Amino acid sequence: MAKNIPVMLVAVDESEHSFYALEWTLDHFFAPNVSHSFKLHVIHARPSPASLLGMGGIGSGEFVTILETDLKRTATRTIEKAKAICRDKSVDNVSMEIVEGDPRNVLCDAVERNRAPILVLGSHGYGVVKRAVLGSVSDYCAHHAHCTVMIVKRPKLKH
Repeated sequence: MAKNIPVMLVAVDESEHSFYALEWTLDHFFAPNVSHSFKLHVIHARPSPASLLGMGGIGSGEFVTILETDLKRTATRTIEKAKAICRDKSVDNVSMEIVEGDPRNVLCDAVERNRAPILVLGSHGYGVVKRAVLGSVSDYCAHHAHCTVMIVKRPKLKH
């Protein structure tokens, strides 16, 4: 009888911060030739064109089509890079998913859907003002996801 292995969700976007978080997770939880306590699931939240254009739906049909194509292309590149990182670290048993929507909602919903006990996110390192204006996905998830949320910060380079 197969044992139910819990899912560790790792969120990726096109930022180097998220890829660092993925690499850190692979190095610390998915080392080669070691039995793993988790099944790895990488998820990318792709914004919808409407969310980028605002609720007014400003923009011609042609512009929305171009934007949609660009968002899909970016999402595909992001997942392909995540696959390459996993392959380079010899992690083969990984599932990948692209979900359209606000990253805050997409990630919290994915936690529920997968019954994930842990969600890993990279930190963009925004300051107080930028975080207040843009909102912080990691801050939102830390407060609303029904699991442990691990925020991986990239070490600052020393000059």
